Amino acid sequence: MSAAPPPAVPEAACFAAAATRLAGLATLALGWRPDDFWRATPAELAALGAALAPGDAPPPDAALRRRLQEMFPDG
Repeated sequence: MSAAPPPAVPEAACFAAAATRLAGLATLALGWRPDDFWRATPAELAALGAALAPGDAPPPDAALRRRLQEMFPDG
């Protein structure tokens, strides 16, 4: 006896969930209002995603941290 496949998720539900997440990110990161989000182009939304994605830069090493502390002694 084989297991039943998982129920299909309607495409509209996937879109709604993704749009909700993106709208929230646009609000938090850029202060966009809903109208700003819905008028944004796919390229603008992709740029938002790229800007929020973790970068490939390694964390600062001890020498860089020391230089930064010297440059910015208050914090």
